[in-house]
Amino acid sequence: MLMFWVRPMKHYNKEKKKKKKASTCLQTYLQPLFILPYQEFANCSEPKRNDDDEPYLPVLTPCFWQQGNTYSVSSSRHLSSSKNTLLDLAFNKSPENKGQIRRQPIPPDVRFDTRAFLKCRPEYSYMSLDFTQRPQPTSFDKAWELLQRVTVLKGALKPSDVSSILWELSCVDSDKTALVRSDLRFVMLLRYSIENLQLYSLSQLLDVLQAFVWLDMPSVHSVLSLFESELSRRVDQMTFHQLLFVADLWRCIGKQVPQFLKKFYASLPLFVGQIRTPELVQLLYIIGEGRHCPKNLIQLVEQLLMRHLHELQPEEIGTVCLGLFKSQTLLSEGAVMRILDRAHIFVKDMSDFGLVNVMKYLRFCHLYHKEWLKAMGTEVPKRAHRMGVQGLMHVALACSALHYCNDKILVGIAERVQLLVPHCRSKDSCKLLWAFGTLGFPPVKSPSLYPSLTEGLRQRKAEFYRYPEHLLTGLLGLAFVSTFPEDLISLALSPEFVNLALKSTQLDLKKDLYTLNGAVELELPTWTGPQLSSELKKDVANMLWNFAESDVCQKQEVVEAYACLKDLLGGAEFVCKRMIMPHTRSIDLEVHLDSNGKPIPVTPPCNTAPEKMSSKSDSLYNWDKMNVGVTLTDDLVGQLLNTKTKKLPRETAKPTLVHKVDPDEGEKMFDTGLFLTNEITEMLTKSSVRKENNGPVKLAIQVCHRNHFCYHSISCWDFTP
Repeated sequence: MLMFWVRPMKHYNKEKKKKKKASTCLQTYLQPLFILPYQEFANCSEPKRNDDDEPYLPVLTPCFWQQGNTYSVSSSRHLSSSKNTLLDLAFNKSPENKGQIRRQPIPPDVRFDTRAFLKCRPEYSYMSLDFTQRPQPTSFDKAWELLQRVTVLKGALKPSDVSSILWELSCVDSDKTALVRSDLRFVMLLRYSIENLQLYSLSQLLDVLQAFVWLDMPSVHSVLSLFESELSRRVDQMTFHQLLFVADLWRCIGKQVPQFLKKFYASLPLFVGQIRTPELVQLLYIIGEGRHCPKNLIQLVEQLLMRHLHELQPEEIGTVCLGLFKSQTLLSEGAVMRILDRAHIFVKDMSDFGLVNVMKYLRFCHLYHKEWLKAMGTEVPKRAHRMGVQGLMHVALACSALHYCNDKILVGIAERVQLLVPHCRSKDSCKLLWAFGTLGFPPVKSPSLYPSLTEGLRQRKAEFYRYPEHLLTGLLGLAFVSTFPEDLISLALSPEFVNLALKSTQLDLKKDLYTLNGAVELELPTWTGPQLSSELKKDVANMLWNFAESDVCQKQEVVEAYACLKDLLGGAEFVCKRMIMPHTRSIDLEVHLDSNGKPIPVTPPCNTAPEKMSSKSDSLYNWDKMNVGVTLTDDLVGQLLNTKTKKLPRETAKPTLVHKVDPDEGEKMFDTGLFLTNEITEMLTKSSVRKENNGPVKLAIQVCHRNHFCYHSISCWDFTP
């Protein structure tokens, strides 16, 4: 990128002090403007925030990101005739995200209208901006005359002049707005626009804000913050429709305005009687785009939603679900199920975008709606060929979160995704790998799915240095289906990448690194690539074990399984709670058998957390020499949990003591109704050890939990995580 910088010429130093001062002023005035070549500057604009669930973040990857528009101009004290203090405050402070490198948006593979719900009712025209109603275009010559008028009036510009000129400038053709914004006279106009904000009428402020939308003003421009402050001060003067309209204009500009929204939400109780169906939908849209719903409004929102639910149209249902999802607003279970009932009625009429939004909220609530998910088994395969990457990703993530394994849905997504890999962000690819991996989607069902997504990760390696969590997510998803791309694993476990991941202030990635490292140690015994340091492994192992002791080990299924094995084998010294397989994040009950199949005491003591769960050099288990194992079926887990007879709360439930009986009595081994399979019976009571193995046999009996199983599923594959 070419860089231009205006500096005073050397011979200026020899001239009079007055000329030198003028030169310095010129430098101050022009310096920020000539950072980029003119054409780049004219076309550079702030990318609008996308409609994904993840907030926009700048990154530092030159391959995929470009320099943002340093559009604001430093204050020139000779430019204005009055109120220089206000101007200095507005233009000398650093704009939001100043100097950061911003994301260059990838062209979407499928475009969709995120504001399609506005076409459902004419009432939305009073509280939102219709992008199809752009003002009649003004000739560029007239725009040039208006800009020339700015240089004539200068500080004498009145609020009415400013709002009128800005409105007419916003009427130029959309392909000419960049030229208008880059003109120095337009910059002067913006400076004059904030000198007397308190003198603007409310209609003039709304005209200016609407003009900013049509002019495609960068959302980080410092002028906008002053307009937000002024409009926040006038919240009490606006009608409910005006408040919704202003909030929508800020959304169209792409600027987050928490100050304005806070005052807006505080005033909502005054307008409850005016909130009908369109106002409610628009309000939830605004709440979602603001990414926050005050806790004191959740009950009010739920009451209004239940009152108007029967009037919602298909696209409005999708918008409501998206707003609740983006703002992380959890309604009561009954309310959510009623929303899903309404959505199911219109499922065939709902757009792909609306359908995905419903799946997003279902994923957030972790609720199972039988009829809706059954309908997805028909709708998703039928629509997948026309859906985009992000929509497919969110459907897959919803199935993963609900542990809902539907062959038709997943195969339909897999076949479509393979064709869209060039459009996949690293985030999309990694979350798809996670969703399919956690559901145990077998590679044989779609042989090209995992290789194509993995190759997509290789093409976007640079993005992982800004988003290390995505790479770990993808690799852990692959580990669930026993797929280990060694080049990407080497990157993830390299010292440089590990240090980068540990510096993340938003996420704690220690557990993910430890999980991946543990999976590699167990599944790739010949691995010679990088690994985590022993200090880090010890630190995370202790952290995980402390959590397990206080939480996981206290769960009813673990307590009961431990009690059963303890009684069966003859005492507590024969069973030990451990975390032997870290990549499953579950508790294992360790049992030792001698060469005759008789239980022997387990060492080390149970109250010590292992410093190393597994390693090639000092392994607790000689996995490659063992030919033993126990398959825990769904029936077996249900029997271990004994859910039909155990109805006491976890904190008061006491494990039932069982009585050891001879193994020849068959599968029913406990008078509590607990059944053991033939395999586990044989492993625990008989010798199943190879003759050449003279040492003790060490068994890790995994106590699974609901995250390891699919339920209410159309098809479940043989999946051991």
